[in-house]
Amino acid sequence: MSSKTTYALGAVALALIAVIVIAAIGWGHDEPSVRNDGYGSAHDPGVRVLLEPDGSILLGKPNAPKTVDFYEDPICPACGNLERIAGQEIAQRIDEGKLAVRYRLVNFLDNRSRSKDYSTRAVAANQCVAEGGSGPVYSKFHTELFTTKRPSEGGADLDNAELAAIARVAGAPESVLQCISTGARVEAARTDATAAMTALEAALGKSAGTPSVFDGKSKIDISNEDWVDALTR
Repeated sequence: MSSKTTYALGAVALALIAVIVIAAIGWGHDEPSVRNDGYGSAHDPGVRVLLEPDGSILLGKPNAPKTVDFYEDPICPACGNLERIAGQEIAQRIDEGKLAVRYRLVNFLDNRSRSKDYSTRAVAANQCVAEGGSGPVYSKFHTELFTTKRPSEGGADLDNAELAAIARVAGAPESVLQCISTGARVEAARTDATAAMTALEAALGKSAGTPSVFDGKSKIDISNEDWVDALTR
């Protein structure tokens, strides 16, 4: 092999290494850091959860000065990422009494699950846990369901017994586990989730998608990493 060929190959190798290094730096900068990492889910005993008549779930202390609305689908990857990045910061604000969250769970990704109804059944499970009335239990269940236990689109999802097992670990009582295992709220959850998606589409039109977070009628820019702090200053 000639020296010219050797130099040429060396130059190509160096160029490839440079591209890889630059890409790695870029990816590192694009990935937001987890906020308040180590805090966990909301755990103050004063935090309450309420299953509202329309099927939405209100989590927070009774006198929280600010309530935001979260539209999420249980299988949505971006929803899982939102919970992973901002969930612990939100939990701390809930524990501090500065913020309450109303979860308006939707099911438009049912067909992306292997069972073809995972989103609906997961919404029903959330409602069962919320009926139990413990804010910390619901917060832990919701966190697990949207982060470490969230199925991937098209992959194997969780059956009702597995959803109930997550609730058990979160501290839910036997009545809640039975509600989940038997699918007692599935049909009600289907109706509620469809209505929530209709409301989201009415607010955002063709751009409707999850996660969407609202402060009143104003959609929050959750790409701004300080959005939770800005809400509670």
